[in-house]
Amino acid sequence: MDRSCKIIGVIPARYNSTRLPGKPLREICDRSMILHVCDQVEKSKLISKVIVATDDKRIFDHLVANNKTVIMTAQDINSGTDRCWEAVKDLNCDIVVNIQGDEPLIDPSVIDKTVEELVRSSDAVCSTPVKKISERAELDNMNVVKAVMDKNNNAMYFSRSEIPSNRVTTDIKYKHIGLYCYKFGFLKKYVEMDRTPNEIAESLEQLRILENGYKIKCVEVDYDSIGVDTEEDLEKVEAILRKREY
Repeated sequence: MDRSCKIIGVIPARYNSTRLPGKPLREICDRSMILHVCDQVEKSKLISKVIVATDDKRIFDHLVANNKTVIMTAQDINSGTDRCWEAVKDLNCDIVVNIQGDEPLIDPSVIDKTVEELVRSSDAVCSTPVKKISERAELDNMNVVKAVMDKNNNAMYFSRSEIPSNRVTTDIKYKHIGLYCYKFGFLKKYVEMDRTPNEIAESLEQLRILENGYKIKCVEVDYDSIGVDTEEDLEKVEAILRKREY
């Protein structure tokens, strides 16, 4: 991989959350969740700069106090991707990595593998990880996004429904892990595009890329994301981290 390629990681962090208000500042093992995410992303071997993009002064002040790079963005930004663009639009970089701010266990090797696949691809504008589905419950769960790829591992479609259909029993069903690597020039185009019909129907913004004829490279990983949306999720992540300490 070309080491001159400049890669910036952006972690969008909103204070308001319907199910867990203020969740970026919620503590896990005596450290805020957003700091745990920063710690993991900073372990990436390929990301040269990590930026948190937030709409809230409490988060901003907390990160400044902990010597993290943070920028304040407007509150009325439509999505995490738009917030990423606000963070990097005036910077010089080649690839922008959008990391979920509610995944304190994100594996830095997954970030690096996904970046490497985008750098290696001659035609993809975005790359994202996927994992084989192992449990029936995941196929039935509308919150688990499913992905279908072509023979070159380019995304064909993403859905909250089971795809391929439930008649298919072969081991080809994948869940999508919500991490995105974008080529900088494409990200600028993306935020200027109108929302698309399938994006709206599925409530999945990555479909805007496919509906406009661009390619997303899917990267198979053996990593299962654990997003924090509830008190129970917080307790689960804390239990995992405490086990790692011993």
